[in-house]
Amino acid sequence: MRFHLVGLILLAGVSAPALAQRAEPVERRVDRIEQQLRAVQRRVFPNGTAQFAEPEINVQNPGFSTGIPSGNALANLTSRVDALETQLRVLTSQVEEQGHRTNQLADQVARLRTDMNARVDRIETPPARPAANPPATRPEPEAADEPDAPARPAGDAANAAEAAYNAGFRLWDQHQYAAAQTALEAAATRYPTGRWISWIRNMQGRAYLDDNKPATAARILLANYQDNPRGERAADSLYYLGQALTRLNRRAEACRVYDELAQVYPNMRNEIRTRLPQARTDARCTGGADR
Repeated sequence: MRFHLVGLILLAGVSAPALAQRAEPVERRVDRIEQQLRAVQRRVFPNGTAQFAEPEINVQNPGFSTGIPSGNALANLTSRVDALETQLRVLTSQVEEQGHRTNQLADQVARLRTDMNARVDRIETPPARPAANPPATRPEPEAADEPDAPARPAGDAANAAEAAYNAGFRLWDQHQYAAAQTALEAAATRYPTGRWISWIRNMQGRAYLDDNKPATAARILLANYQDNPRGERAADSLYYLGQALTRLNRRAEACRVYDELAQVYPNMRNEIRTRLPQARTDARCTGGADR
């Protein structure tokens, strides 16, 4: 498009009707073409990156008004036209080079996206731990750990959300993790607001964590904390996010998560508070507050 624009400018300057040629001196016409070409250069390269040849001539008034150059004036005009052609070639070359670089950048972005997707897929299935360091087993839920909370007369929607959570909890408690994941995802989609969404998303993250899918668990647990930091299971989600990061061997990040848990939720549930020191030890955290 830019090449055609420059071409049209030159074409307009060299193929005007004969009447216009007689009415306007050739020197003035070349001046106008040079000005138009510079304007195009500024539009194509607004940052001044283009390098063009400038004619090394000293234009003087040839002392004629008929528009027909002669002598030195003709030589000067020839040099300036040659310079215009040189500038046009350079401009065309740089426009084509920019197009080539743009295509290369698009290819690099596509390769980067493919590489990132492949890395996420590999994280989903972490390598087996050596026998000397067996994977941590899920502690059995205690009385205060994710119980079937008592129903509250907050309306049919709240009761239905609670029932959906309890159904997912029972599947998780029976070690039917895939079924629990599906049930809890459906519950979160159907009841995206209200008290129980914090419980649902936290339990969904735990279902993926216990199903040996810590990367997916980490995404769900982090989102539950960030999207609903005042939710009743936001602190729990931070704790289990640290567990997921430890399994992914991202121990430094796990320690930062545990630090944030202690700072943001000093009144966390006793169940989580009791487990936090051992979690920090498993992540090899140093310093910080084991609160």
